[in-house]
Amino acid sequence: MPTYKYQLIDEKGKTKKGTIDANDEQTARQSLKPDGTLVSIEMAGALDKEININIGAPVKPKELAIFCKMFKSILAAGVTVIEALGMLAEQTENKQFKAVIETVHDDVQKGETLSGAFAKHPKFFPEMMIQMTAAGEASGSLETSFDRLSLHFEKDSHLKALIGKSLVYPIILICVIIGIVILMMTVIVPQFTSTFGQLGAELPGITKAVVAISDFIMQKWWLMLLIIVAVVAFIKGFQKTERGALLFGQLGLKAPLFGNLTVKSAAARLTRTLSTLVASGMSLVEAIHITARIMTNEVVKQALLKAEQDVMQGIPLSTPLKECEVFPPMVPQMVKIGEETGSMEDMLSKIADYYDEEVEMATESLMAAMEPLIIIVMAGVVVPIILAIMLPMLSINNAIGV
Repeated sequence: MPTYKYQLIDEKGKTKKGTIDANDEQTARQSLKPDGTLVSIEMAGALDKEININIGAPVKPKELAIFCKMFKSILAAGVTVIEALGMLAEQTENKQFKAVIETVHDDVQKGETLSGAFAKHPKFFPEMMIQMTAAGEASGSLETSFDRLSLHFEKDSHLKALIGKSLVYPIILICVIIGIVILMMTVIVPQFTSTFGQLGAELPGITKAVVAISDFIMQKWWLMLLIIVAVVAFIKGFQKTERGALLFGQLGLKAPLFGNLTVKSAAARLTRTLSTLVASGMSLVEAIHITARIMTNEVVKQALLKAEQDVMQGIPLSTPLKECEVFPPMVPQMVKIGEETGSMEDMLSKIADYYDEEVEMATESLMAAMEPLIIIVMAGVVVPIILAIMLPMLSINNAIGV
């Protein structure tokens, strides 16, 4: 399905940019019409498309956003849920998701509720989607539930895409550095070592060190590979433990450069999810519980689970959010205002919008900071190898000149 990049002005007068998947430009225009006044739209190039790092997942947030938006539009046209599921199954390109929608269609046709049918496939339908669908069925506002879900998944997809883009550049450069080092250590250094050996020249200390590393890589590559696999397996295993998850969670929040982005993205996801769930009529305790389950950072998750217990005891949400010292001060402050004015849903939505923009700026700042840093790292790795090769050559030239 083609991807189009667009720019529009929403009801608040703010300029909004993004991408949308549609069969053609006219369909894209129709889908964007409720969002505001369209300024421009054109086919997106490869660099314009959002990068999603949710590798291996059965269905991505962007696909869920499209599913919910189409479901809402079809229901609004007066089509029954069963017919809508049949239409969506035909239009879905993801084969796994298509098969699941067909199964859901059959279950609903047999008398199962839509939320109950979704609940049978937790890998494809998140808990918040199941709960909001159930709330929509109970209140008779299924269209509204899917409308809110589509907005939530679009924001979630955009958030993950921003984080993914911030990682692409350093990953590519790291791969380039590793490739250069392997090439120099396994091809170039051995050739120069052979030449120096024939000339009987005394090698400088740095050259001897590099040659020793080259010999080790050439002869014991299997041991290096075994060590790398063992270290990765240990880290992954440790990360699955409670202690390991908390440790990596703390590192994620405190890490230089990346910590700021992690905190702001967590704040955006927290407030966006809570806003969506509370707007559907769900109790605050239930909304906090579901939000905690979808958080990937264990420190954030534990902070929200404690907040859930506190709220159950009658403590305002702003108090545990402030005491945990995980989120930026603005989050508990704005939540407190929402509690005092009775506009929690609107306040959470405003906080989410603010931190969406903050994440975008933090991503740009991170990419700007990573460029010189990676160049310095590359120089620190490659320059010693070049010196190890050049110093003996200079010594030989000097000896010949004498």
